[in-house]
Amino acid sequence: MKRLAIFAALSAAGLFTLGQMGCQRGADTNRANSTAAAPNSNSGKETVDTVAIEKELMRIEKDWPRVLKEKDAEAVRRVEADDVVIIYPDGTLGSKAEDVRDMETGALSADSWEISDLKVTVLDNDAAFASGRNIIKGGKAKTPDGKTVDISGEYRWIDTFARRNGQWKLVASIGTPVQKPAGATTAPAAAKPSPAVAKPAASAERSKP
Repeated sequence: MKRLAIFAALSAAGLFTLGQMGCQRGADTNRANSTAAAPNSNSGKETVDTVAIEKELMRIEKDWPRVLKEKDAEAVRRVEADDVVIIYPDGTLGSKAEDVRDMETGALSADSWEISDLKVTVLDNDAAFASGRNIIKGGKAKTPDGKTVDISGEYRWIDTFARRNGQWKLVASIGTPVQKPAGATTAPAAAKPSPAVAKPAASAERSKP
């Protein structure tokens, strides 16, 4: 959803530029006046509180290990958008309903879930994305058929957020296994985790919380 927002912004910027070029051709005689007004052209620009947004999204991301440990399904309901798009490390698609179910049933667990390289990029007051790396030790995920999958390893992920009705919501998440983790001699097997929680949760699960 964030990517669509970015593409939309770029398209809008392109149309705006073309429109400006057309106006310029038809108003050469008014260049002097336009130039004089230019200094005030950005006076109505929206102010983005980048620091506050980064702080809030980092808080949400850093809370995922706790959410997983405490099986806090309510946190998943609160943070993930109903229409969130989740791509697990194995390429399959996930949903909010699946993340909530996995949390409630304890389908995901880990002895250690570390989040590092966390970074938040703010696009505007209502859009931002977070990226990072998850290091999972003793990670287990139960599949619908009753099997248990080892999800231990390292994962890189990106979570996209949109502010809706004043609240930040996870609208898209994707995670991928790191084939050659730092200091490792062999690559870990790719596994399917759960996003919001595993991505930490949104990413691996890493996926988020």
